[in-house]
Amino acid sequence: MRHFILTSFIVLLAGISFEVRAQESRPIPYPVFTTAEFDEAVQNGTRTLSGKPGARYWTNYARYSIDAVLSPEKARLSASSSVTYFNNSPDTLDAVLVHLRQNLNAEGSVRNRPQTLTGGVKVGVVSVNGTHIVEQSPRSGHGYSINGTVMRVSLSDSVVPGDSVQLGFQWSFVVPEVGAPRMGQDGEVFYLGYWYPQIAVYDDLEGWRADQYFGNGEFYMGYADYNVRITVPEDYLVAATGTLQNDADVLTAETRDRLKRASRSDTVIQIVSPEDRGSATIDSRTGVHTWEFEAAQVRDFAFGASAKYVWDSVRANAGDISGNGRDQYTRIHALYRPEKSAWNRAAEFGQFTIEDLSSDIFPYPYPHMTIVEGIIGGGMEYPMITLIGGDRNDRRLFGTTYHEIGHMWFPMIVGQNEKQYTWMDEGLTSFNTSDGAAEFWNEDSWNPDRQSYYRIAGTTAETESMRHGDQYPYGTPSRGIASYNKPAVWMHALRGVLGEERFNTAYREYATRWQYKHPQPYDLFNTFEDVAGRDLDWFWRVAFFETWTLDQAIASVDVEDNRVTVTVRDLGLVPMPVPVRVTYGDGRIVDRRLPVSVWLDGQREAKVEFPAGNPMTAEIDPDLFLPDVARENNRWEHGE
Repeated sequence: MRHFILTSFIVLLAGISFEVRAQESRPIPYPVFTTAEFDEAVQNGTRTLSGKPGARYWTNYARYSIDAVLSPEKARLSASSSVTYFNNSPDTLDAVLVHLRQNLNAEGSVRNRPQTLTGGVKVGVVSVNGTHIVEQSPRSGHGYSINGTVMRVSLSDSVVPGDSVQLGFQWSFVVPEVGAPRMGQDGEVFYLGYWYPQIAVYDDLEGWRADQYFGNGEFYMGYADYNVRITVPEDYLVAATGTLQNDADVLTAETRDRLKRASRSDTVIQIVSPEDRGSATIDSRTGVHTWEFEAAQVRDFAFGASAKYVWDSVRANAGDISGNGRDQYTRIHALYRPEKSAWNRAAEFGQFTIEDLSSDIFPYPYPHMTIVEGIIGGGMEYPMITLIGGDRNDRRLFGTTYHEIGHMWFPMIVGQNEKQYTWMDEGLTSFNTSDGAAEFWNEDSWNPDRQSYYRIAGTTAETESMRHGDQYPYGTPSRGIASYNKPAVWMHALRGVLGEERFNTAYREYATRWQYKHPQPYDLFNTFEDVAGRDLDWFWRVAFFETWTLDQAIASVDVEDNRVTVTVRDLGLVPMPVPVRVTYGDGRIVDRRLPVSVWLDGQREAKVEFPAGNPMTAEIDPDLFLPDVARENNRWEHGE
């Protein structure tokens, strides 16, 4: 039903005068409703309505000890592991769920993208507290069963709160060729991600969260400590999550000396040159080396290996990591094939990224950040290490490097469920990447022409961001826009709504509160409202739950003896505060701002009063914060 308000009124706010006239009303966004699971978590004391983790918040934990052998000539990895899983929850566990993500490559597995078939994971021994168990029907109540990419290990002795269980695995698989998502090999470079049986997350909201891995949607992982030994041919270099424990057993004295010098250098030092390849490691009587790594409080472990890599290194200032008032440094490594264009700047780009994000969010806490080239088209993040496809120019390599290293904050340290809410890590990281590019290249990366969201905004290809990562239309840009570009643009808009200082405070507060924990979107929303001191439901609804578009226009500019009146018309569905700037012929610039409450009251048009004078231009959103899809109607010029 169409209805009209029959009165007009003048509103005075913070010294700003604007008039709202009778007109047709507009749709109003619904409030944001939390899930039943989130509400229960608040009642249980693990979450809060302020966005802080609750006093009773908990996460389960694991310790992995893994021995792996990579056989490049067979493209096969064989491994065994011992895993201690600690039940910090208030629940008694009768089973443990385990991810076997390499079963994505098994014949008959359900997938939402094409895959190389390798036969998947060949599981040998599975044990519980030292006792071997066998594969059984899921209904048998004991043993283990495998369904796609998830293994269920039934426990004869339940794990009560505060107790632990030790699991053992032996397995092997053929490393898929180029084209496998996020890992694989091309005969020269091997990159192993999602390569070991990993215990699923058991959280305070839904218990076990062990979604199948179909290829597109990413991951939800718990935190753990790792001790990993990787055996490779003697001329191979290995880069991995964690700190190398036995460098004297695998690297020559000259290589170690160069690494030591690089750890004190602010300029890049080449550790292994093209001429050094094959001789940077020590000779081995057996023809192989075992590289040992340790990592603490990380959510995954990955590694790259090749005899073709060169190696650059430099240090980066991560800031006051320990809170003692002194800056501390982390190491930046780049391993790549020298014929790959632009890669001689990879370590430089990594150094900038770590320093930039450590300053903007919180200090990078890990001992190194490694950038590895090879075998995929884009980039993929893992704790302390990222994999990036090789042939790129400077700008593309910088952008991908910044983005993938940016994931060390989201979701590596702030452990969102990126499987269910892809935008929580990809969107925030894309937001950070645009800021980083603007600073590094000294350009306006937020110009609408640079943001692909605008190309599909309001079309049938657009989808809401609050959608499970595996439920976007296949073969369309929907997932990419909804998960990366759209949330980045809307976070930039929120910065414009709140102001730089308040936004930055809230952003840092969210990240700091949820380090090594598992936030939901509602924790982010509540934290921003807590810090900002205002209800932002209208913003969250239109930014993440809807596909509405913003279109605000200058309808007219009226010049009178005692004032200039700018009429703003709201043509879209998204309500948004309206910054308006008038520039006068004498050089004066006056800014006014219509509050969002004008549109939330149902209006479609409002008038903003400015001081008297000779206006030359009037412009909506002159600083380009807001995602207006029709900027051609945002500007008025004298004489038009």
